[in-house]
Parts: sequence; C-alpha cells; structure tokens
Amino acid sequence: MALEIDDLPGAIRQAKKELRAALPNYREVFAEVEKAIGEEAKRIASERDRGENVIPEIQFSDIAGQRVTAEQIALVKARGACVIRNVFSRALVQSWDEDIAHYVERNNLDKRLENRAEDKYFGQLASSKPQIYGVYWSKPQVLARQSESLTAARVFLNKLWRNESDGRVHFDPEHVPVYADRLRRRPPGSASLGLSAHCDGGSVERWIESNFRKVYRHVFAGNWRDYDAFDAAFRPDVEEIASPAVCSMFRTFQGWTALTPQGPGDGTLQLVPIANSMVYILLRALQDDVDDDDLCGAMPGRALSIKREFHAPLFEALSSIPKMEAGDTVFWHSDVIHAVEDEHKGAGYSNVMYIASVPACGKNDAYLKRQLPSFLKGESPPDFPTDHFEVDFTGRATPDDLTPLGKAQLGFDL
Repeated sequence: MALEIDDLPGAIRQAKKELRAALPNYREVFAEVEKAIGEEAKRIASERDRGENVIPEIQFSDIAGQRVTAEQIALVKARGACVIRNVFSRALVQSWDEDIAHYVERNNLDKRLENRAEDKYFGQLASSKPQIYGVYWSKPQVLARQSESLTAARVFLNKLWRNESDGRVHFDPEHVPVYADRLRRRPPGSASLGLSAHCDGGSVERWIESNFRKVYRHVFAGNWRDYDAFDAAFRPDVEEIASPAVCSMFRTFQGWTALTPQGPGDGTLQLVPIANSMVYILLRALQDDVDDDDLCGAMPGRALSIKREFHAPLFEALSSIPKMEAGDTVFWHSDVIHAVEDEHKGAGYSNVMYIASVPACGKNDAYLKRQLPSFLKGESPPDFPTDHFEVDFTGRATPDDLTPLGKAQLGFDL
C-alpha cells in the first residue's frame, strides 16, 4: 500500500512533537551520535586519503566456495557496502554491452528519449541525473538477473541480514525476486550529469510512517547503539509515498553490474560507507535549528537529500568506489548515502545495469504481481515513469528467454 498524507507540514510538526516527547534528551543523544559518526567519517577519510580501499572487496569465487571470512562480513556490515569481483566473465559482459548498444540503436531509443515522461524523483538534488535509459527488458538485463552467479551473490547478501526475530520470519533470503531497473550509458566527457548525495527507499516517511518508526525504534528511543541496520524487523511492512522511481520493493542492497571498466573520475558511484549513518540523519532533523515543519529539506516522493548545511560530518567520508572491471558488481545497503560524480573524465563509456538484491516477502510478492504484466507487454515497470519505450522494440526479451529460475524470480508461479 502507498502512504497518503494530506497535510504534510502538519504531519511533520506532529511527528517531531511525538518523537521529541518520547526522547526528551534528544539534544544530548544527538551530540553523542554526532561525535561517534564524525569520528568514523574522519577514520574512513584518512584511510581513503592514504590510498586504502574503504569499500570492502570480495571475490565471487570466495562466495561460491563459502570462503568469505567473518572479518570480511563484519567489515561489509560496518561499511554497508561491498564490491564483488568477477561475478561474470569479462568476455560475456562485453558481448552484453555490445548487444545493449545495438538494442537501443536499432530501436531508435535516443529519439524516443526526447519525449520521455518527466521523472521528478531527483528534481530537488543539486545536480540533475546521470544518463539513465528507461530500458528494462533487453536480453542482457534479463539474462544477468536470472544468472546463477548473480543469484548466488544476492543470496549471500540477503543472508547478511537478520531475517527472523521475535518468532516472526521477515523474509526468505534464499529466493531472489527480480526488481527490474534501468541502464546507465554514460559517454566520456559528459559533465553535470551526476547525482548529489541522497538515500532512496523513503524520505519524510522515515519519521512519519508507523512501521518506519518501528524500524528505527532504538534510535528514536535514544538507544542508538542498539540499532542494527541489518535487522529486517518491520522493513517489509513500511509504506512509501507513491512516486515515479520510488522503489516499492524491500531491497536489502541496491546495486549495479559494471558493463565497462570504470573508476574514480569516470562519473562513477560515490558512497558514505557508514551503515549506521541513518542514525545521524534521523536525529539531526529533531534538533532545534531545524524548523518544526521541516526534516532537513526532505521532500515527499523524492530521494532523501543529504545536505552539507545539515549533514556536514557525513560528507568527509563520501568516497568514490574503486576501479571496476566489466563483470564486477557493487552493492550498498538500502539506507546508505550515495551520489554520482558530476563529470566523466575518462576515455570510454561508463555503462552499468542496475540490479539490486531483493529477498522474497509479502511486500515483494505483491510488487511482482504488478510487475509481471510489464514484462509480458514490454512496458515500464510499476515504479517507473510510464514511458513504455520497449512495447514495440525488436529483440526484447520474452518468456522464451527465461530459465525456470528466471520465471520464478519474475513471479510466474505466484
């Protein structure tokens, strides 16, 4: 279900009144959080500036061979992100990238993009948006989503979460539904096409909606050190305000698969690799220098913008992901702050397929039932602008391209 709010300023004032009443020492608690998060951000910045990797890296072969160490897992959970190397062979991914180029060219996508439905999701961010194509059903995208290797990687990521507590199972980590998402094809030399720092998966809802408050119950009670970003309790129950490009599935991790080599300076992804940074964001909005009807600029139906005027300590840790090769993947926790570099200074295309890690649960099953007709018709999925570019595209994936696993992941058996 979608959350509907008639009087947003009034709802924000009421939420802040309730949250402050429940946490009378909100100033002192935030001071603790600011100190702890600020120290962590400085530590990450120091590592980055020394040339160390601040985004953990795992070889897919170690996931497949169950050789990932407890130390690696602990670091992924602390940083809220990881790069998984060599999920696909470079030769395979190079062929996929070529197939996608041919797919968009022979179907004249560039001309159609001039008439695309306006996507206002990123409209409040200082930068605009990267060159993202409203293409969901090319054969390479479908083949990558249903692949055994990427499925195994996402099961591994799902299992980093606590999926059961208080006698309740929150999701099934072994099953990985498809959340069909778009492509990024970014030519060299493109500038001012980035994304400012933000979080997806809820903006004002995080303070207002009852199940979001339960997700962050330890934070709002002042017991912020007890908060576990990987506890799935109540997360599949939250309700978002409906909007084009607001994800209405529960994602354990957002992610993309590199179709081309790319690295810092190539208009790539940037992360604030602190899994618990949402603690700072939530409590920052309750402080006295923020207007009673404001949540640090959060807007309904938009990405949750992270602003230097309110969240300066977090920006110290903002770091570009390491050099990626074709076939590598990167994943970041659904609450992790991320951005995209404004300028692509590299020599080649910076291309990715957005493929998240999503577990099976009631919320996600409901979305699959809405999404499946989109696949069958070649339409844009329910969460996205209604461009429907691919309805008459030559070479679009069909049910004949699906394996039994691919059919299950798209919800054919629901």
